[in-house]
Amino acid sequence: MSSHSEFLWYIPNDIKAGHRGDAAGENHNSLDTLTTQAKALEEHGWKGALIGTGWGRPDTFTIATALVARTTSFEPLIAVRPGYWKPANFASAAATLDHLSGGRLRVNVVSGPDQLAAYGDQEGNQVQRYARTKEFMRLIRRLWTEEDVTFSGEHFQVANSTVTPRLVPVGDRLHPQLYFGGASEAAERVAATEADVQLFWGEPLDGVRQRIERLKALSKTLDRDLQPLEFGLRITTLVRDTTEQAWADAEAKVAKMAEGAAGSWQDHRHGVAVGQQRLLDLARQGDVLDDNLYTAPGKFGGGGAGTTWLVGSAADVARSLRKYEELGITHFVLSDTPYLTEIKRQGSQLLPLLLP
Repeated sequence: MSSHSEFLWYIPNDIKAGHRGDAAGENHNSLDTLTTQAKALEEHGWKGALIGTGWGRPDTFTIATALVARTTSFEPLIAVRPGYWKPANFASAAATLDHLSGGRLRVNVVSGPDQLAAYGDQEGNQVQRYARTKEFMRLIRRLWTEEDVTFSGEHFQVANSTVTPRLVPVGDRLHPQLYFGGASEAAERVAATEADVQLFWGEPLDGVRQRIERLKALSKTLDRDLQPLEFGLRITTLVRDTTEQAWADAEAKVAKMAEGAAGSWQDHRHGVAVGQQRLLDLARQGDVLDDNLYTAPGKFGGGGAGTTWLVGSAADVARSLRKYEELGITHFVLSDTPYLTEIKRQGSQLLPLLLP
């Protein structure tokens, strides 16, 4: 793999029993449990982890702050929503945590459906939703890199705003990277102009190739004024000692999902976004696509990054991830359950095949 590729994991934050088909153990969401996972990530070669967001879950930013305080190199990729946060409030909080952590913060801006009314938010149609996201991303970047910012948009306004503390550039890094997802036309236009990293879910190689080409073309058409857009993959990776054992375990997991015996926690049932529908539609093409992209989980409740899985030995999965990297993917966010077991297993078996 390229020396530029980075590998992050996923840390759950939910009080409900079960997460992505995995039954939750006692104290599964305690600070000690989540810290154990974060420290295991440091010890097994991972750069950091995505921490998801959604109303009805513990606050993502609070969890990230607690984990940063208990670790030394762990980098949280904090999922945030425009509307849950106002741009200036978020820019200030993020600058503070970035300062206190020595530049460890990453941000994933999420625009998918949520229980907006529960926290007093509202959105219009898809076009308006992504227009608000575009303003949010553009404004927080300005607040991080400029002083005395005045901005009057359709959705957000600030006057003479200077965020404190000021971010200190680290090499080429002027501010926390802004990750973004979404497969609709409106979402891709935001990614092409505002995102630092576009995250894809686990589509077949041809689908990812086409989307990368389209986003690069859009970046030129829309006169992107930032550094070139980078690309990432968020996917479940089921790794075992042998190919045969991996597929046996994958099929057994899906069988439990089909029986409704693998936990009931789902975070993609507020509405099916374009990207999610793309994944669900893959099952019509077959249970296994490319070399080892398993689509069956999506038929039995798997959602988001758990809709499709890369299955196999460490060598099998590493080979598949290299093919994504050849397309231009440099940010990988992997996961499987049980989380701690797989942090260690994949850190020990998979990462040595991928890192220089």
